[in-house]
Amino acid sequence: MLFNKKIEKCYAWASDFSPNSGEGNLARLFVKKKLNTCNPKIVTPKNMFRNLRLTNFLDHKYTSPFVGIIWCWLNFFKKKKIAYINYLPLWNCFLFLLLPPGTIFGPITGGANYKKNESGYFIRKYIFPKLYRISELLLNFRKSEIIFSTSLLKKNLLKKTIKNSKFNFIFNYYKPNIKQSKNIDILIYYRNHINKEKFFPYSLIQKLKNFQLKINVVGDHLNIPFVRNYGKIDNVKLINLLKKTKYSISSDESLYSIFVMECINNHVKIITDYTNYKKIYHFRSKFVFINYKKIQNLNWLKKN
Repeated sequence: MLFNKKIEKCYAWASDFSPNSGEGNLARLFVKKKLNTCNPKIVTPKNMFRNLRLTNFLDHKYTSPFVGIIWCWLNFFKKKKIAYINYLPLWNCFLFLLLPPGTIFGPITGGANYKKNESGYFIRKYIFPKLYRISELLLNFRKSEIIFSTSLLKKNLLKKTIKNSKFNFIFNYYKPNIKQSKNIDILIYYRNHINKEKFFPYSLIQKLKNFQLKINVVGDHLNIPFVRNYGKIDNVKLINLLKKTKYSISSDESLYSIFVMECINNHVKIITDYTNYKKIYHFRSKFVFINYKKIQNLNWLKKN
């Protein structure tokens, strides 16, 4: 396989390489685990176009991937080894069609859970599976190593693709820190996104108010009076908070995320609904399963 031997210097495109975002940390993990033998040069829209007036446009999540395609082809014609390492949703078959031959692909993402009453349900239910199939055909034709961030997409894949793929790359993020004393009851990651709102446990958080728990939020502002919002913080501050935190709450949209892995690394127990038990097959001892609809007593949260 490509990554089992030392290769020439690699030039890698990353739409996001920030240490303070999930996509950025996933890209950094890929470079560390898969490109560490080839002295990679990482290029992002921010460092490529920092002096241009169009930086915000070129760095947008919908335009930067196509800027990356052009950049990859320019380097391909210079006979350089190239990699495209993040913003690789399986539905975006244009990336797998248009990127140059021999491109090293980072972890493929997608397959988050969705509900009938959410925006975009029709596209996710009926359009995405067709785009998945096109992407599969292109990936299998390329015969390159196929790496998926999680296993959420596995149920949508052909047997041939499953056989040629590696899943749950995100578990490489597991690296536990030394356990410290904890005085924060709950720390939650909140993102105000139309596709994530349906999965955020608002009702559970409202119920937690009755147990006088210290509830803290990072990410977007959560407009609930009794919580403390830290806002968008860098990864160092996040880890420092997690070291002091007892519990977090998972989003049903994606049970394994970079934030969840950070919680596991810092000995934070993750609260989730009991209906997710069968979906959680790794690090199960790190999760606490409760019935969100029948919460009677949560005083045990403060005792631990």
